[in-house]
Amino acid sequence: MPNARLAWITGASAGIGRALCTQLATAGWQVAASARGEARLRTLADSVSGLGAYPLDVTDAQACEWTVAAIEDAQGPIELAVFNAGDYRPMAAADFDAALFRQLAEVNYLGVVHGLAAVLPRMRARGRGEILIMASVAGYRGLPLAAPYGATKAALISLAESLRAELDGTGVAIRVVNPGFVRTALTAQNAFRMPALMEVDDAARAIVDAIGGRGFEITFPKRFTYALKLLRMLPYALYFPLIRRMTRQA
Repeated sequence: MPNARLAWITGASAGIGRALCTQLATAGWQVAASARGEARLRTLADSVSGLGAYPLDVTDAQACEWTVAAIEDAQGPIELAVFNAGDYRPMAAADFDAALFRQLAEVNYLGVVHGLAAVLPRMRARGRGEILIMASVAGYRGLPLAAPYGATKAALISLAESLRAELDGTGVAIRVVNPGFVRTALTAQNAFRMPALMEVDDAARAIVDAIGGRGFEITFPKRFTYALKLLRMLPYALYFPLIRRMTRQA
């Protein structure tokens, strides 16, 4: 499919990233997939016709530059970049671990920064492109057990907002994806009930259906994420008592 548009997806070997690769390929896209898990990436490439596999650790800025160059040399210009690589570990305040903050920041936040540094100048030079940054509703406001993770997602939302405003009129669209709970190996670490839990295929479908849209935020499932948007608007005097009660019930 030589004239098909090209999508680059990081964090592609599992979860939402893997489902996105499959669904985009089915929809007629060329797909370039990157992940640290090289064996799983090769397995994915074997199962998806025409998929290009590019092993990558997004914490390595130079490797991101090389990977984007290799993808475009082999498959053409990247028209859609989905920065999906991420990590998650719950952490209680009693187990405060500065190393965990650094670990998640390097993958979740700086990994996106490195990807942007590699692909954004190319898209701007061409005057076209779409970039999806995978954040989370955990970035809306601080939630119990999510201090290291939520901080990285809040940073991504702010990053996307800043770039969206600056890139207006350039032909390059930055959008943020804020999912609720999705059933993956990462969310399996949670010991609490996860309301409105989605399957990865449904989450990926919601993203694929939104590609090319005009809105800044892609969020799902709607009812759950709308409830969290309302929580975000509450004053702290109401927010913290409500969160304490919800945490006890969970």
